[in-house]
Order: sequence, then structure tokens, then C-alpha cells
Amino acid sequence: QKPTCIETVMALPLQVCAQLCRRPCYCPWVPPRCPRGSPLVLDGCGCCKICARRLGEPCDFLNVCDQSQGLVCDYSTAAAGTGATCNFEDDEEGCEVNGRVYRDGEVFQPSCKLQCRCLDGGFTCVPLCQEDVRLPTPDCPYPRRVEVPGKCCPEWICEARDWHLLRDAGAVSPPLLYPCQEWSTEWSACSATCGVGFSTRISNQNRYCRLETQRRLCMARPCPALPAASP
Repeated sequence: QKPTCIETVMALPLQVCAQLCRRPCYCPWVPPRCPRGSPLVLDGCGCCKICARRLGEPCDFLNVCDQSQGLVCDYSTAAAGTGATCNFEDDEEGCEVNGRVYRDGEVFQPSCKLQCRCLDGGFTCVPLCQEDVRLPTPDCPYPRRVEVPGKCCPEWICEARDWHLLRDAGAVSPPLLYPCQEWSTEWSACSATCGVGFSTRISNQNRYCRLETQRRLCMARPCPALPAASP
């Protein structure tokens, strides 16, 4: 049995609830198009279809949270002037990845190349594919990492190219005596789960075509604001 207006929002007087839940229902002919991970649900009056609010999104009596993810409208932050937001019913923190909410401590794989764990509202990931680097050798002068159909992790192959230029060259010094085959690993996961961090990769995209570790700034998501101190 669906809870009544008074049972759902005890802080609202009966007159306000009656104004919110007018009968008969007047709903748009075309239902709204919801973002990924947000299902269509009935609003708080049980009248019109709306997009369920996700973790951390603002909510109220009419704009309900996604109960299939265990979310409820948390009014504990409303006193601080920030308004109510969707949170887990048992106050357990979780994280949202690609439109799906994971519980704190849950291990998941957003792709076959990564394994992640939800922790304290953020998540950390480790690569499942080896990031080994194959250097050029006489029997494999042009190693290249390629995607193999049917396999998740890329594999190294040896390309046949003209190697006679380097046969008697010995150590290579600039200027290069052969065309540089650009190669690099994928950028690693961001070092910080929120705020500014950095990710790394190994690449030869430089002046001397030498393998080196490169870094760049990254930000997985903004850090949440600190809650107001309790008196």
C-alpha cells in the first residue's frame, strides 16, 4: 500500500500536501527522457511518471529518489540550507559509476580491463591487463601493442620493417636513422578519487623517440563539501 502524503512527509501540513497532490492528475503526454541509470517512477503523489533522482541529487516530496538503489530523500542536510539530497537509507556511503550505484566496499568491473572498489564515497581501480613494455630487439625491431579480437587485453606483435639502416649503426643517437613508430600505454587511473590528481603513462612520443614516463593532471570528480559542524 502506497504511503499517504502525511506518512511520507510528516513535516508538511495537510494543506500543503493537498496543494501538491491535486486530483485528477494532469501529466504530460510524452514521458520525460531520463539520463542513464535513472528509471521512470511515479512522483510522490503517485500521479505522473518522473525520472528518479540518483545518489547526491536534490529531492523533495514530489521528486523521489531511486528506491531500487536503496536511496531515500535525506532531509538531515536541509537545516544547513543545502536542501534535501538522495542518500542511502542506512547512511552508508556509496559511489556512482556510469549511472550505476555501488555500495561501500563493493568490488566491481566497469570494463574487462579494470577492477574497482567503492570506498568512502569514491572508488579506486587496478588494471587487469599487464602494462609491460617490450623494447626493440634485433629479432623484433618494431614491437607494437595491438587489440586482438576476442581478447580483452592488448598483446605485443612484431612488425617486419626495413632494419638495414640500423644493422651497423650501434647505439642510436639523434638524428634518428629510422622512422619513429609512435607508441604509448593507456593513461592510468587518476591518483585521487576526488579533486586534482595525476595519471601516468609510458610513451615514446618525444623528440628522441625514447620510452619515458609522462604525467598529466586529472580529476575523477570534485570533492564533496565538508558537512557543517554540529553544535
